[in-house]
Order: sequence, then structure tokens, then C-alpha cells
Amino acid sequence: MPLRREPTERQKRLGTELRRLRDAAGLKAREAGELLGVSSVQISQIEIALAGVSEARLRRLAGHYRCTDEDLIDALVRLATDRTRGWWEEYRWLLPTPFLDLAELEHHATFLREVGFLFVPGPLQTEDYARAVFSYRVPELPPKELELRVQHRMRRKECLRETPYEAVVHEAALRIMVSDRAASRAQLDHLLHLADADNITVRVIPLDLEGFAGAASAMVYAGGTVPRLDTVARDAPHGTAFIDSEDQLSAFRTLFRKVEDASLDPDQSRDFIHRLTKER
Repeated sequence: MPLRREPTERQKRLGTELRRLRDAAGLKAREAGELLGVSSVQISQIEIALAGVSEARLRRLAGHYRCTDEDLIDALVRLATDRTRGWWEEYRWLLPTPFLDLAELEHHATFLREVGFLFVPGPLQTEDYARAVFSYRVPELPPKELELRVQHRMRRKECLRETPYEAVVHEAALRIMVSDRAASRAQLDHLLHLADADNITVRVIPLDLEGFAGAASAMVYAGGTVPRLDTVARDAPHGTAFIDSEDQLSAFRTLFRKVEDASLDPDQSRDFIHRLTKER
């Protein structure tokens, strides 16, 4: 089979986990290849996601690597054999790849936790709010690309249908009027509407909270089918950064707990947002 032209983050994650298992077993790529009856080059291509791996070969590799975590192995098999072509594929070659990778991450997540300090989280944004955010980009986007990004962001709302979703939003993000007053009011009303869903929780951190220094904690935390496959997505200078090392994931779990503990409970948050709508 031809090598992949542009592996997705999901495919890269599978390769990363297989490399981690090999490293933990103390084997070189050449030794792993000999055990599987392939070359070290083929092992490397699998680990950097340029090539796929069958379920049979993956399970053989896991056995050679002395991995006894059956839940992890089954989860890796699902990664290797998944052939889902979700709605985001319509935007391939039209939008930057991280847009597609983030949508795919959200689609497969077992739960989502998001923290926003300057902007309302993407899946919670109205169309007018999203358009205002993208319109402010420098250099300016051509009209067609701007509308594609807005469409893509609106379709990301599909992750809110059933996936447990918790957002912690700072009051600053709720007060900054990225568009006009009417659009800001509509955004607040939209948050109140979404918060009625059983699977969606919205929490607010008020500006006057004392002792809060966590404003650098903005993130999307996506739960994997096993905790080891959790992923954090963060904005970076050149796009979205996807974080998956266990030490970093552990740190972000702690950060989310701290931010969540600092926020108002859902009922208080709803009342808080409702009061803000009266100011618009």
C-alpha cells in the first residue's frame, strides 16, 4: 500500500503509543521488525503513521512488547482499524489540517472538558460570534476561507449531542464583545440554552474571585477510550498543539480540577450569565 500523504493526529497517536510500548520493552526497531518478519523501516513507518497496521500484526507486536493491558490493546486495535470518514473530511485540503484533527478528536472523545479565558469555547459559539473571531485574524482571511472556518466551527457542535461536555469560562470571555452588542447578547442566551442539556455543564469564573492565577490554563481535554489515550489540545503560535505524554496529561488533569474548583457551580453560573444578559 502507498504511504500516507498526511497522517491525521489520530493515526499519529497510534504510532506514538506503539513506539512507547516498544521503548518500554527495550527493543530496537530492527528487533521488533525481526519478531514481526518485516524490516526496521516498516516498523518506523508504522510508528510515524506513514503506514497502517493490521489488527493481527498489532496484537503480535503487543505480545512481543509484553504488554498485558488488554483494555489498552483493544483501544489501539480500534484506532488501527477505524475507517470513519466523518463530516470533517469534507474540509480536507480546504482548511488547515489541525481544524480536521480537532473535530476528529472531539468526535471520538468519551468526554470533553474545555477551559476558555478570552473567548467562549468553539463548540459553544454562535455563528456571529465565530465570524467576528475569524474576521479579526491577521493577515485577513479571504471571504471564502472565512466562511469555511465558520461553517466548520458550527459543525463542531455535533460533539455536543451526546458526549459529556463541561466548559469552564472566565467572566472576561463573557464580557468581551467580539462583535456588536446584539451578537454578544445572543451568545449569552445561546450559552443558557445549551446549559439546559443533560450532557452539558457550563461553569463561570468571576472576575472578582480572589487568589485565582490560572488564566494560562485554556485547553480542550478529550477523554480517550482508556485514560492513557486522553489528549489535550491547546492553541499554539503556529496552530493547535496536541499533547499526549502521561506526565503532561496528569498535569492538565490537575489544572482542570483547580480551575473547576475555582468556578461557580452550574446553577450559580446560570444565574451569573443570566445577569450579564440584562446588561446587554
